[in-house]
Amino acid sequence: MKPNDNTRHQSGPQPVAPAKRRATGLAHEVLAAQYLTRQGLHLIESNFNCRVGEIDLIMKDEDTLVFVEVRYRTRADFMDPVTSVDYRKQKKLLRSATTYLKYRGLTDRVPCRIDVLGIRQSGRQGETEFNWIKNAIQQRY
Repeated sequence: MKPNDNTRHQSGPQPVAPAKRRATGLAHEVLAAQYLTRQGLHLIESNFNCRVGEIDLIMKDEDTLVFVEVRYRTRADFMDPVTSVDYRKQKKLLRSATTYLKYRGLTDRVPCRIDVLGIRQSGRQGETEFNWIKNAIQQRY
């Protein structure tokens, strides 16, 4: 007797629906903006989309424009949120930041940097932990 599709079981984590993944991402971007605001940054814009990519948060740190990539992982034992920003994603962030500067007419007018903010739940009573890497991605010439 062959098992039918209804009796098969998948092992490992189940895929997350895109709508739920987006809602989770937005919720963590709000947490990230709140955390960075407490650190003295000011929110300028969130979810800037262009044809080359997206920037989660755009903030101001004194006179520096800061592009922030927010990463959340439920299982940091598999991969730390910060280290999940691979080379391909770094290139997209650099291109997106350049597009933003051109779109806003800010090219060569304002110092800027790209930060990565990793968020994860700690094992201690579900506390939220933040790992903020300033100037994490730099233009290489």
